[in-house]
Amino acid sequence: MNIQYKKGVLELCVMSLLKKRDCYGYEISEYLSKHIDIADGTVYPILRKLKNDGLLTTFLQEESGGPPRKYYSLTELGRETYKIDLAEYLRFARTVEFLLEDDDHDKE
Repeated sequence: MNIQYKKGVLELCVMSLLKKRDCYGYEISEYLSKHIDIADGTVYPILRKLKNDGLLTTFLQEESGGPPRKYYSLTELGRETYKIDLAEYLRFARTVEFLLEDDDHDKE
């Protein structure tokens, strides 16, 4: 798949996962890589950007038998941004789908 298609939607996918529950970076990366072909390390720059933009916060949580993990959580701004971005993306995706399925566009 064209990498440009993925680039535009990965932030939205990360925020979608975090809307459901707090997650640590590796968990997000593993989940996304099961559904979308992404390279190792793709998710961490996205998480850093979203945190720097004020859309995520982090906290450490100790796991049994292991070192603490850094969890990510959507801020209120992150939740609002996700809703707006999701609606915008879905409108865009429907428009693209319509354009690609329109058999009559060559006749005009």
